[in-house]
Parts: sequence; structure tokens; C-alpha cells
Amino acid sequence: MSSDASEPAGAAGPTGSPGPSGPAGSAGALLLCRAEPAFVELVAQLLRERMLLVEAGRGWSVLVPEGKPWLHGEEPVDRVLTGWATALAVGSGWPVLALWWDADRSGYTLAAGFRRTVGYVWLANGTPVGEDEAMRTFAARLGLDPVLDMQSLEALARPDTEADARARMRGLLAVLTRTGLTLPPGLAPGEPADRLREVARVQGGVRQVEWSGWRDAVRAEFGAVEKGPLGPWVRGPKARALAAAQVAAGLPLAVWAVRRRSGGWAAAAALLLAQGALGLAYDRMRARD
Repeated sequence: MSSDASEPAGAAGPTGSPGPSGPAGSAGALLLCRAEPAFVELVAQLLRERMLLVEAGRGWSVLVPEGKPWLHGEEPVDRVLTGWATALAVGSGWPVLALWWDADRSGYTLAAGFRRTVGYVWLANGTPVGEDEAMRTFAARLGLDPVLDMQSLEALARPDTEADARARMRGLLAVLTRTGLTLPPGLAPGEPADRLREVARVQGGVRQVEWSGWRDAVRAEFGAVEKGPLGPWVRGPKARALAAAQVAAGLPLAVWAVRRRSGGWAAAAALLLAQGALGLAYDRMRARD
């Protein structure tokens, strides 16, 4: 079973599962972003999903969904999270790690820019059903130690009768603590979505992420880019080329998402199209100044 979720041909998610498994109410998810909350907030609101945003250590933030779209649509939690992670990653310069779980499985999906997403899955009893190559790609894209960290990741991909899926996910997070990640107490893999939302709401500095309209989105989007490392790409030839590429990638993805009725990938396509169109409009507007 492949653990590498491809673009769009592999949009069935890291497991290739056709639909939800187990009681949907036991499903939950977290989105870990390798960026400060101020930058994550500006990009995350373009998802047009209500989320809670909390700092998660040095250089990390965590998004906790307030809604549970996997309860109301045809897509299971892993597909929904893959779409969200992809949308956030293509709209920013930082990686996004989606952690998800339901009654039968747990896993992760890592999205980074326009590269293929990579994921891994464990059954509820901890049985690994992914590929070793996924772990190596995961380590490389997050800049983990190729020796010490890979040893820990490889252990998560080996059979262990004493480690269930929740323990596997905790082991994954333990490796990431060496990059500065520190999840607030209570925001842990395996917890129900309602519990995660309650915990996030009482955290200090929690931010409410929600859609505020296109005018604010335009201002927020380019404000974030101008303050970040991608500032030189805001205007000029490089900015126009990037915006055109986003539109070119978003159009076929939108068509594919509509045909497959995939809400997660539709969100990714919408974000690509929105950013491309806004990029072209902003560059033209600034050229008139």
C-alpha cells in the first residue's frame, strides 16, 4: 500500500481509502505549520474554514479545525486534511504537516510547496502500512538529522506489538521537538475533535481564523508576503511568473476537483486561483503607483 499521496491522481489520500472508516465521531485532526502564528493566520483565512490558531513552540503553529467536514461529506478525514495542507503549503513558503486519525487508522500528510505530498499510515493497533521511502522524504523536507532522527523514524515503521497508533503519533511528535515543536498540553493525536477545540480555546494567545472577505484577504495576503522571506517575489517579473503559474495550476485542479466532488482539493484549487489572480492584480496596481 502506497503512503505517498500524489497530485491529483493520488488524491484518495495517503491510504487510498474510498471513504470513512469507523465511527466518524472519533475522528480528529491537527494542522502543524512551520511558521509563526502571525504569518499562518494571514494565509489560513483563505481556506474559508473556521479554525483556532495557537503557537506550538519555536517557529511552529497549530491550527485546530472548529468544524468537522468529514462528518458531512463523502471524504474521510485524511482526504480533507490532505487538501487543506496542500492549499496552505502552495500559498506559503513553509511546510504544513497534517495529523489525522479515526477509529481504524492514524497518519500524517506533509505538504511543502508544489511538491507531491508525502504521508504515512498506522492501523489502530499500531501496525505500519506505509513505505520506508515516505519516512526518508519526510525527514529530508523538514531538515531532520539523517542519522539520529532517521533512526527514530525508522523505528516507527517497524512492527511493535506494544505501540498502538496513538503511541506512533506521539513518537513522531517527539522527533519534531528537536526542531522546536511543542504542542500545548491537551492538543494530542487521538483526542476527539470536540476535545481539541475545547483545549485550543483556553490557550493563551489563541487566534480565531475565519474568512473576512476579499478586501481584507488581499491586504492580509500581500502584507504577509512583504514581511516574509518571499518579499522580492511580490512584484516584478518573478511575481508575475509565479502568479501565472498558480493560475495555470489552479484551473485544471479545479476542474478535476469538481468532477471528483473533492472538497479538500477544491479548496487547494481555489487558493491557487485566488493567489494567482491577486498576485497579478497587485503587481498591476503597484505598477501604476
